[in-house]
Amino acid sequence: MKKRTLSKQDVEKLLADSSGEVRAETAAKIASEFGDASLSDNERKLAEEIFRLMIKDAEVRVREALSQNLKENPLVPHDIAVSLAKDVDAVALPVLQFSEVLSDSDLIEIVRSQGAAKQVAIAQREKVSTEVSSALIDSANEEAVTQLVSNKGADISESSLQKVVDEFGTKEKIQSAMVNRPALPVTVSERLVTMVSAHLKEELAKRHELSDSLATDLILQSRERATITLSNEGSQEDLERLIEQLHKNGRLTPSIVLRALCMGDLDFYEAAMAQLAGISVVNVRQLIHDSGRLGLKAVYDKTGLPESHFTAVRAAIDVAQETDYDGGENDRERYSRRMIERILTQYGDLGVEFDSDDLEYLLAKMNELPADTQNAA
Repeated sequence: MKKRTLSKQDVEKLLADSSGEVRAETAAKIASEFGDASLSDNERKLAEEIFRLMIKDAEVRVREALSQNLKENPLVPHDIAVSLAKDVDAVALPVLQFSEVLSDSDLIEIVRSQGAAKQVAIAQREKVSTEVSSALIDSANEEAVTQLVSNKGADISESSLQKVVDEFGTKEKIQSAMVNRPALPVTVSERLVTMVSAHLKEELAKRHELSDSLATDLILQSRERATITLSNEGSQEDLERLIEQLHKNGRLTPSIVLRALCMGDLDFYEAAMAQLAGISVVNVRQLIHDSGRLGLKAVYDKTGLPESHFTAVRAAIDVAQETDYDGGENDRERYSRRMIERILTQYGDLGVEFDSDDLEYLLAKMNELPADTQNAA
């Protein structure tokens, strides 16, 4: 940048001219050159004194020119940055959103004493500390809280997130912002489950830590809705998207894969195996349903799933191949019950191994499903 020395004429024009437009132009010029490394110490001090005059100017546009041109400059004296940050919104908001000169103490004091628009600007800063986040949540400004929770650079404590759920948990925009945060404590995720829409429940299960049982329930419920509401083609696309998202977010767990199979969702199981093995669903399907014993074992080994689950998987695949839908009311539910009953019947005979949590889950699900009255008749 070519050096443009601050002159005595600049200062005299600034102080003497009655035109706000000229003063604003001069303010913008001096402020824009303030970051120039070639400025001498004396020039920089002179600029700072001019800024201190300008922040008292009656014309808002003069102070706006300062704010816009100094908002990202780390060399601005602290007193000038604070004065701009406490000015009217048109002047304050750029500094509040971007200036690194302002301390957490400055920001908290402004949150507590200034208006709603300033709170929103602070919530949009590139980084927001836990202390500032807490102050913003205490402000009860819904728009500021929405912006804060949406801000991936905001550090928000578990207790503050709990307070957001307490006070704003029913607000759809805030629900969506929380679900889409990079990370949520499991305590917060599981509270949100009771409040959010079916779509957001699925996102929670994909993105965040939940108890295994709750995550499985949410994902299989999502699958069931997709099967009921979509065409076969659309359902397959939806399924593959779901599996990819689960895998990307570390939520395609061995338990979810095994439980889906034992509940009779072969499509989910095949797509999950394809994702984990890195091969096509068509090839996986042929390997899994190989009438011999080589195909399933080969693709299973490629997925990296626990060896201890394999006997259960083998039993579940055999049962699935022998069990059909009956075509009556609650067909899908009765099919799932028959699957679980058959697998659990073989639990001891075949040496099938389930983790205790998986076994408890299947037993609980079997008790929730309708009795197989058609087979009993």
